[in-house]
Amino acid sequence: MQVQSKKLSFKGQHVFVGLDVSKTSWKTCILIGQYEHKTFTQPPRSKDLVQYLHHNFPEAEYHCVYEAGFSGFWAHDQLMEAGVHCVVVNPADIPRTGKEMANKTDRVDARMLAQNLRDNRLKAIYVPVKDRLEDRTLVRMRQLFVRKQTRCKNQIKALLYFYGIPIPEDIGDRHWSRRFIRWIEGISTSKESGKQALDVLLEELMSLRKIISDLNRKIRTLSMEEPFREPVRLLKTIPGISTLTAMILMSELIDIRRFPSLDELTCYFGLVPGERSSGQRQIITGITHRRNVFLRYLIIESSWIAVRKDPALMQTFGELIRRMPKNRAIIRIARKLLNRVRFVLINQKPYQNLVVATRT
Repeated sequence: MQVQSKKLSFKGQHVFVGLDVSKTSWKTCILIGQYEHKTFTQPPRSKDLVQYLHHNFPEAEYHCVYEAGFSGFWAHDQLMEAGVHCVVVNPADIPRTGKEMANKTDRVDARMLAQNLRDNRLKAIYVPVKDRLEDRTLVRMRQLFVRKQTRCKNQIKALLYFYGIPIPEDIGDRHWSRRFIRWIEGISTSKESGKQALDVLLEELMSLRKIISDLNRKIRTLSMEEPFREPVRLLKTIPGISTLTAMILMSELIDIRRFPSLDELTCYFGLVPGERSSGQRQIITGITHRRNVFLRYLIIESSWIAVRKDPALMQTFGELIRRMPKNRAIIRIARKLLNRVRFVLINQKPYQNLVVATRT
């Protein structure tokens, strides 16, 4: 008589997977209930993990987590498509014990992620769709090359100072005009090698300028396509917001409705004060270090423009600087400007500029 084997099934049970992701391998920790099934190293391929889960825990509900970082979100997308519910978390938001911080290894990190996922102690970050991520990459690439251009300009000025060549006052270097560039090209040094060193930097600067100009054209073209066309048009009605600024905002925010309140949006920009408190002692440490590095600088720079163009903000800024330094006052203005950005995007209405009534 042949005995039929019972089919293995984990239906209704939850399997939790913590991944410590690196370029060459993934350290994987699998928990089922309160028990650790296994911690092992696997190739950095989502299909291998999916096959392992289906083979060892058929019909279970699979949950996976890994830290945001260099690897992006492709693993998240592939795991979600394969039926594994995956979340990505900010490394700074993961609860850690003193022992876990003192003995930090890939194995410990993977186990810690799995345990926190099982205990529902993790807050997932927003994962954009692939198309929006690629749009964001183009916009961020421009910002990367602008920083390279600034570095190159500083190197040129440092080399001029090193050679003892003063910059003429009637030319100036503030805007790096064509006249200023031609003056640099005409500089002669005591030896040809010194001129060659300067020419190399100048050649790099002109190359970076061309790349940035090409990126500007590409971003302007992208701003006229969906889903950017209408949000960019609306944002440009706000004083201080240009096409480029609007594109940076939209490529980073993607969906304004993922921020339920203005407070959460200002936290994302990093426009809130830091705090260290213990018992009755409260210490405000100034503006927080946690921020979106692309957005806080952007909104503050836009605020300096807005206070010159918007009468209401100009009046508010004038009142603020009577009782605080300008660099603190502009943070208050940045929050107001951000509130206008949020209002315009949520209500899909252009900003109506307020005119300050003058006393007669």
